[in-house]
Amino acid sequence: MIHKQSRPEAGRNPEAVAMFRRSIDRMAPYMPGEQPRAGERLIKLNTNENPYPPSPKVRRAVRSSARDSLRLYPAPRADQFVAAASHAYRLPSAMILAGNGSDELLAMLFRAALGRGDKVAYPVPTYSLYDTLAEVQEARAVRIAFGAGFALPLERLARARAHLTIVCNPNSPSGSFTPVAKLADLARALDGRLLVIDEAYVDFAADNALRILRRHPNLVILRTLSKSFSLAGMRLGLCFAHPRVIEALLKVKDSYNLNRVSLAAGAAALDDIAWMRRNVERVKSTRARAIARLRRLGFEVAPSESNFVLARIPGRDLAPVARLLRKSGILVRHFATPMLRDALRIAIGTPVEMRTLYRALAPLAASNTPRPRIRR
Repeated sequence: MIHKQSRPEAGRNPEAVAMFRRSIDRMAPYMPGEQPRAGERLIKLNTNENPYPPSPKVRRAVRSSARDSLRLYPAPRADQFVAAASHAYRLPSAMILAGNGSDELLAMLFRAALGRGDKVAYPVPTYSLYDTLAEVQEARAVRIAFGAGFALPLERLARARAHLTIVCNPNSPSGSFTPVAKLADLARALDGRLLVIDEAYVDFAADNALRILRRHPNLVILRTLSKSFSLAGMRLGLCFAHPRVIEALLKVKDSYNLNRVSLAAGAAALDDIAWMRRNVERVKSTRARAIARLRRLGFEVAPSESNFVLARIPGRDLAPVARLLRKSGILVRHFATPMLRDALRIAIGTPVEMRTLYRALAPLAASNTPRPRIRR
């Protein structure tokens, strides 16, 4: 028997029924850096990718995996990749979780730790995805300004007593590094509440927080293979935490969150740490020269422990400079926020790419109404 559809209530528009949560309808999406279109030739210094290729072992592993195993599901716990991480970082597999980039691991943490109205705290300016993830969960973001020189506001973060506290270290977009001892102090001050150290860029820094992980059960450390390992296209991330934290995150993880090709690539990359470190040293050498050169062009550039620099001209909106560089064939990142409108975040490219940047940037930095240097 077929029943007739019930009539809509008088005065109600049946097409006005909400399809999504009100918070989702209201929120602005996270905006990643521009990606060139197919066939477009640009010098890409806007998304902090490594300018050098991954280990040859990665290419061989990708070819082998694509040939032999694509008809099969991947291992749900990313066994091969996790085992390689366990060996590389000298931690048991029970303290490691693999994700589709560290972004997915952040999303897992927000889902597992935060409900509507729960507090998440982090210093700003920082990685803007934290804002987006907080809005998705309808959590309350406690955004605490860094101190002078991007000093960590340790006491204010501790006093916030948030369910989840995040410190990006080295920080994006500043490239600044908080000493590990201060992070240990914060972990203790949070009195069992979760502290996430987002170490996406830590291979370009002089220290890292893995050595204090075992001493702090509330500590979570995130890594990515996108930057130092030159695998941004593979979407590989690692979470290091005490087994109880890993077990909780497994409850909100997708069943098969990483594909077989990515897992093979990640394991091969971790088996060739020396290749990564050689590339990192090349980037760090170019970074030092970039800081000196940008300062000579009139920018304020703070020391950086990442694979990018933040170049500022205080009081001047640098959005027009970013647009003119784009016309010259060079992508850099400008953030249209009051805290960063006078800054450009510039990823470290090859020496040739950086010299092209300096040539294009010199007249733009010197004038408020410059003409772009068009690349031929």
